[in-house]
Amino acid sequence: MDGSLMSVEGCTHHQRNLNDKGSKSSTKKSKRGVLFFEVELLDAKTREKLCFLDKELKTQAVNPQWYPARQSLRLDPKGKSLKDEDILQNLPVGTTATLYFRDLGAQISWVTVFLTEYAGPLLIYLLFYFRVPFIYGRKYDFTSSKYSVVHLACICHSFHYIKRLLETLFVHRFSHGTMPLRNIFKNCTYYWGFAAWMAYYINHPLYTPPAYGHEQVKLALILFLFCQLGNFSIHIALRNLRPPGSKARKIPYPTKNPFTWLFLFVSCPNYTYEVGSWVGFAIMTQCLPVALFSLVGFIQMTIWAKGKHRSYLKEFRDYPALRSPIVPFLL
Repeated sequence: MDGSLMSVEGCTHHQRNLNDKGSKSSTKKSKRGVLFFEVELLDAKTREKLCFLDKELKTQAVNPQWYPARQSLRLDPKGKSLKDEDILQNLPVGTTATLYFRDLGAQISWVTVFLTEYAGPLLIYLLFYFRVPFIYGRKYDFTSSKYSVVHLACICHSFHYIKRLLETLFVHRFSHGTMPLRNIFKNCTYYWGFAAWMAYYINHPLYTPPAYGHEQVKLALILFLFCQLGNFSIHIALRNLRPPGSKARKIPYPTKNPFTWLFLFVSCPNYTYEVGSWVGFAIMTQCLPVALFSLVGFIQMTIWAKGKHRSYLKEFRDYPALRSPIVPFLL
């Protein structure tokens, strides 16, 4: 980030957010009762002063280059970003506050990211399933497999990603509106790449069914559907914890829905069910790329679950001690 580009107008948005609830520790009142504030802004990397604000909180001036979503303000250069709802009155600052600015880079909405991530695998898999030209050779163009498990796998894979798309549009509520634009390329490479790798082998003309035949497929299908229902139930339970427009965090507890009872033992049962779904899909197809995708997904979701678990423990003193991050009693 080039600190010299940061203007007073570009700084104003977040400072206004920090004060518009009525800060006393770093504000002054004029005779007209209009709040003033004094905030020194430093570059988080170079420690150079970007600007010193002493403005009336009347208007919201925003430099288009530094739109609000890409701004991060911190009390410490290496600390966490302040929240938009934070006010100076409740922060450990003196009469003159020193905040550190970091440019988060170009941002994109979470909804857009999720829709892009999930639409890709859905369409890519279908290209291999229908064996469009230039994939398996001309004699296999638009042919279909003679094995029922191949068709079942396509139904399950499509169901999973259609479910995810619908949940993104109608279920999920995001505490953060945006994420760095660069992440969409990394995420799409992961989801799209694995989808193509899995689909290539499962729909290949030389693919053979699982070693234990229909019994293996049936048991795997039961596991897959069970975990899909469980994952959806957890998403609904988490949605109901946060009213529309609210960013309040609460401890999730089991509801009358039996699928949510996993909250008794883990902090992130949605990840537990997600991994279980892909394990079921791997058993159903007996395909190595699916197994690797399940393993990589489990590792990543374990990292996320541990982070959320630590956050719960830090935020809530009465958080249930019996819970593990993702695997009951183990992990």
